[in-house]
Amino acid sequence: QVQLVESGGGLVQPGGSLRLSCAAVGNIHGVSAMSWYRQAPGQLRHLVAGITNGGSTNYADAAKGRFTISRDNEKNTIYLDMKNLKTEDTAVYYCKAEILTNHWSDYWGQGTQVTVSP
Repeated sequence: QVQLVESGGGLVQPGGSLRLSCAAVGNIHGVSAMSWYRQAPGQLRHLVAGITNGGSTNYADAAKGRFTISRDNEKNTIYLDMKNLKTEDTAVYYCKAEILTNHWSDYWGQGTQVTVSP
């Protein structure tokens, strides 16, 4: 069994900061790319940021300059540091990871709510 356990969401005022965490736990033999997606009400789920196990990163335009994705390979954990948050960043944030058990598969976390409101 493999799970992605997310934490760190919450309510923050515009201009504030939050840090999200996502840990892959279970019978894991390897972890490849990990990423953060978000889904606002009534909208499709979109990529926010991704990171390879070598540390290469990519960001959506809306995240560049404000969000930073990082990774601890020993803990199979990624982080998303978000600063200067805007109301339009309000969404459920999901972690995704490519994980090797007896084969490679994509796994998703349960989602964590981020609400940016005055």
